[in-house]
Amino acid sequence: MKNFVFLQPKNLYHITKISIIMLSRNLYLQQLIDSQGNGLVKTITGIRRCGKSVLLMNLFYKWLIGQNVTKDHIIDISFDDLDQETLRQPKAFLEMVKSRIKDEKPYFILLDEVQQMENFVGVLLSLMHKPNCDIYVTGSNSRFLSTDIVTEFRGRSQEIHLQPLSFAEFMEGFEGSKEAAWREYYEFGGLPQILSLKTRQQKIEYLSNLVESVYIADLIERNRIKNDEGLRDFTRILASSIGAPSNPSRIAKTFESAEKKRITSETLSHYIKYLKEAFVIEEALRYDVKGRKYIGTETKYYFSDVGLRNSILGFRQVEENHLMENILYNELRCRGYNVDVGIVETMERDSEGKLARKRLEIDFVANQGSQRYYIQSAFRMDNEEKVIQEQKSLLNIPDSFKKIILVKDEIASYHDYNGILRMGLFDFLLNPRSMEE
Repeated sequence: MKNFVFLQPKNLYHITKISIIMLSRNLYLQQLIDSQGNGLVKTITGIRRCGKSVLLMNLFYKWLIGQNVTKDHIIDISFDDLDQETLRQPKAFLEMVKSRIKDEKPYFILLDEVQQMENFVGVLLSLMHKPNCDIYVTGSNSRFLSTDIVTEFRGRSQEIHLQPLSFAEFMEGFEGSKEAAWREYYEFGGLPQILSLKTRQQKIEYLSNLVESVYIADLIERNRIKNDEGLRDFTRILASSIGAPSNPSRIAKTFESAEKKRITSETLSHYIKYLKEAFVIEEALRYDVKGRKYIGTETKYYFSDVGLRNSILGFRQVEENHLMENILYNELRCRGYNVDVGIVETMERDSEGKLARKRLEIDFVANQGSQRYYIQSAFRMDNEEKVIQEQKSLLNIPDSFKKIILVKDEIASYHDYNGILRMGLFDFLLNPRSMEE
């Protein structure tokens, strides 16, 4: 057992013991705390099995109790519990809520797997008419995030997107050194259940079963995909090329070459859309830093959990450098940054001495409000040639925003003679304010 700190806005609240598998998830718990009483339906989204139910029904529930909210003012229903089957009927549920409300004090409505209730959109809209009901819901991706629901709740909901465990969160529940934790993390990822599994084989089987019986099955059912083998083949191709510039047309050619099958770029575009909607992948757009415009020809795709990515490939391409890049992308997204892939155009002389236009790539352009950071994932810089290579794109950026090179080696952070901050991987991942300091 470990002690974890739950946060109130701007200060520490109290310390309590919870299961090590649950962890604190303070980043997301704080978002729920800050959203109290804002008049919106708080919708907790995220990839399947990332801990949405635990966040709402355990961590947030315990925080409310710790704030002296009495249990009779918390209406918590898990709709995947057969004991609650009768409440899946809208009228029965609304009557129950009506019978529970006895005064004008706030009532916290916590609904897990809300998509199991019939006409849950209408029910949530009805609850919003009750002035002292503060509503929080989770749901699976198969129905919860359909276009109709997003339209219904536009302007009336707040999305709190829960990601798999960050490396720092993973370390909370890992018994061992950060080096050992890193090896586990880049191979098996950050789904919380991984921390409770003891053997390598158990972890492989857990992830493999999730990929096939939960994620792939969910995509096929939700989107009525007839060519399920095509989806599986495509997902493997996408997983094998994380961090590589791509687009549906290029993938279609790779598909035909590697799989000896023809599939249209339009179909692949649909597959990408489905994977994004299920939070399996995210798309990083390419941004021309000098021209201040997006380049729509190619993008990069990263997996929200590298363990799932590795499982899709049967753990045959566990390449630490590429996985480090994916993990850094996820970390930046977890910290609330919008992340693009940067492109800088330069003029250089070719082998014949003629000037030619050349595009240099910046791994990540991280934006949050007025803040911007340019970041390179270098893995190692153990010779001068590698140093020049990693610095080149950053030195051609025509502005003064902070530039960072992250290396796997454990080094003391320092600014080099070009003003570029060099930082070790663990210093970055384990300090949420590492870029600001």
